Amino acid sequence: MHAFISTRNRNLHVTSHEAVMRGLSEDGGLFFPEVLDIHIDPSDLRSMSYQEMAARIISAYLDDYSPEDIRNSVYGAYDEKFDCSEIVPLRGISAGYLMDLWHGPTSAFKDLALTVLPRLMTCACRMEDYHGTVAILTATSGDTGKAALAGFRDVPGTAVTVFYPEDGVSPVQKRQMQTAEGNNVRVIAVQGNFDDCQRMVKEASVSEQVRNASENVRISSANSINIGRLIPQIVYYYASYVRLADSGAIAYGDEVSFSVPTGNFGDILAGYLAKRAGLPVRHLICASNKNHVLTDFLETGTYSTNRPFYTTMSPSMDILVSSNLERLLFEESGHDDELIRSLMKSLNETGTFRIPEEMLASIRNTFKASWCDEDACAGMIRNLYEQEHVLIDPHTAVAVHGMNLYREKYGTGIPCIALSTASPYKFAIDVYQALTGIQHSDGFEAMRKLHEMTGEKIPANLADLQDKPVRFTQCIARDEAMHVITERMKEIGE
Repeated sequence: MHAFISTRNRNLHVTSHEAVMRGLSEDGGLFFPEVLDIHIDPSDLRSMSYQEMAARIISAYLDDYSPEDIRNSVYGAYDEKFDCSEIVPLRGISAGYLMDLWHGPTSAFKDLALTVLPRLMTCACRMEDYHGTVAILTATSGDTGKAALAGFRDVPGTAVTVFYPEDGVSPVQKRQMQTAEGNNVRVIAVQGNFDDCQRMVKEASVSEQVRNASENVRISSANSINIGRLIPQIVYYYASYVRLADSGAIAYGDEVSFSVPTGNFGDILAGYLAKRAGLPVRHLICASNKNHVLTDFLETGTYSTNRPFYTTMSPSMDILVSSNLERLLFEESGHDDELIRSLMKSLNETGTFRIPEEMLASIRNTFKASWCDEDACAGMIRNLYEQEHVLIDPHTAVAVHGMNLYREKYGTGIPCIALSTASPYKFAIDVYQALTGIQHSDGFEAMRKLHEMTGEKIPANLADLQDKPVRFTQCIARDEAMHVITERMKEIGE
């Protein structure tokens, strides 16, 4: 049975269901497999449905869950909530392929994990014979919040609290959260950026004050710091490869590369785990926006948050502290928890750290990096629509931009797949402006105009959003966080 250990204490062992239930280790570290000895040959998945692949892959990592629990979780997640029977369809474009990850209930890639995580959490509670409430604390840069609210809505034994940056999400993303339904959900805006929200959630997860607020409440997370959020994301890397191979576009065993719009490093880390499990991945392209802290790190080995923070048209990537990078550094250092503690302490105290040269060289064997400014992002949206009639959102544009740069440098011999992470209608103001030069202040008016112009269908969950009543308008200062979260835990416990 596979054990999970903390990136900051490799002697702390938990089972997979315990890792899912806890979310974050009590020492502030992230749970990671003690040994990456799982091997999954993609040819063994040929002709499988997405659900069959998901059951096979997730069960290999979460191996103390019963086959029945995994199967029920997977088939309960990937059903008619998705508007495409393939769940994750693949589209060809001139530069390669788009892996469309936004056909779920909130029109963003987070749905692929956050429809299954609540089911895994419920199973974990049953396995622990726990009858209290699991309080899900979640920071969001736009998409995780709504996906968590939808996934955990009225799930027995859970309560969800989402924190988002007041001025750091698109109008449509904000409305999605403010109108969230369910008796167990709460949404709170923060006067700050995503990094502030993420810091609050991490601090609360290890705070004795918060943990002691109610003896009937356990804290967990729906962010990608939770290993139960990360592992389901491995599936779509395999699924896209199998679809290509089954179609004859590649042969089983041929290498492919993936371009991933990257903010918190969870999505691209799932690709790394897929490669380690046997998926023939040549490179993972870490595609960043104007906040290119990860690009600079992969080029220099120095990670520094001592830099301007930009609010961009790709807000889900407006992040300076990429939590999941800690997991990669832990694995690439040979599980040197002392080094990880030192690096994270330096980051917390000085805003920067530097990794050893040999470690950087190893990481760069797999990871390549690019970044894209706002003009290039808008140009990518416009060019792809004008030349190929393919409509994409700004995050996908960053990934396609990275894919194009990669092809210029490495040629066209390796097929490349860009992860398309959200519906363009979630960012209608910026997409419409990129196409026409006209700016609308109203996201719903921009949505209508974009539909009139392109004929592309508006996802059902976004089409009726304007008519839903706003439920949540609370906004707090950063220094109020621990008090607000403590009070929320008391409320949940009662």
